[in-house]
Amino acid sequence: MTHLKDRMIRAAKLDVDLYEEVEADQGALHQAMLVVVLSSVAAGIGSFGQGGLGGVLIGTIAAIAGWYIWAYLTYFIGTRLLPEPQTKADHGELLRTIGFSSAPGLIRVLGIIPWLTEIVFHIASIWMLVAMAIAVRQALDYESTWRAVGVCVIGWIVQAAFLVFLFAFLGK
Repeated sequence: MTHLKDRMIRAAKLDVDLYEEVEADQGALHQAMLVVVLSSVAAGIGSFGQGGLGGVLIGTIAAIAGWYIWAYLTYFIGTRLLPEPQTKADHGELLRTIGFSSAPGLIRVLGIIPWLTEIVFHIASIWMLVAMAIAVRQALDYESTWRAVGVCVIGWIVQAAFLVFLFAFLGK
């Protein structure tokens, strides 16, 4: 467990070497999933006043599904639409690196303090976005951070459009 804790701290510190390490460590997939779960549980606890216990459970399940889908989208966009000449990756590498980029989300647990909720969630979102850009850059072997940011933005737009379509279809 100490190894996981150290990796999570390094991920939150935006340690580029950590993202290279988990990209190469095929055994880190379960750890990456645990980071996603812990981060989403922290968000659920932090927003407990709005979602209650059901919100924590649904949020955790949604986070795991979103992580998997996001990693696949990022893989497709990064390797098919915006590759650099040296880009070489597989879905597992994106799952591991993107999973660890959720580590800064653990601070969302502080959102349980009513006057801190909104600011903590904003800080965590920005921190996680920066971590994700680093994770994507490392997993896709990009030299350009801007290209990694572009992949993240395109993926976000595709995912948001899908969710808008889904909610419109479901009448929500």
